[in-house]
Amino acid sequence: MLQGYGQNKSYKSLEEALVGVRKAVQGEREDELFYDYLIAVAPTTEDKEIITSIRNDEQKHNKMFRQIYRDFTGEEITDTDDESFQKPNSFEEGVKKALFGELAAVEKYRDIRAGLPTRYYRDMVFEILTDELKHADKYNYILTITIARKKV
Repeated sequence: MLQGYGQNKSYKSLEEALVGVRKAVQGEREDELFYDYLIAVAPTTEDKEIITSIRNDEQKHNKMFRQIYRDFTGEEITDTDDESFQKPNSFEEGVKKALFGELAAVEKYRDIRAGLPTRYYRDMVFEILTDELKHADKYNYILTITIARKKV
């Protein structure tokens, strides 16, 4: 029998998970400004609608992470007002940045999920993780269509 199989062990601690949750929430304001910019410069209505749906999911994730943090610590995560973002040189460059940002989030959120002690909270983060993968696919679609438009 495998060591630890079937037990409630994890390779990450709750403390590590909560640090990750705090960082995820604190980066959200910059992300929101970035997504709003992409929506404003998106060349088609379809692009705008897709990016708007992603931004709305990210706002939902922010609330879910805040709930997780509050449930475990009894504290609220305070917002910082000094968030800004660097405008990309083009819509295409912005979409590439967003795509790789979504993939990086998956890696961070896996660690958060691993440190949470109950299935309830792990399932919340699993929903966020699968949304991030879906977002990466959507950005890949936008990038493919954007490049194809240039060739026409």
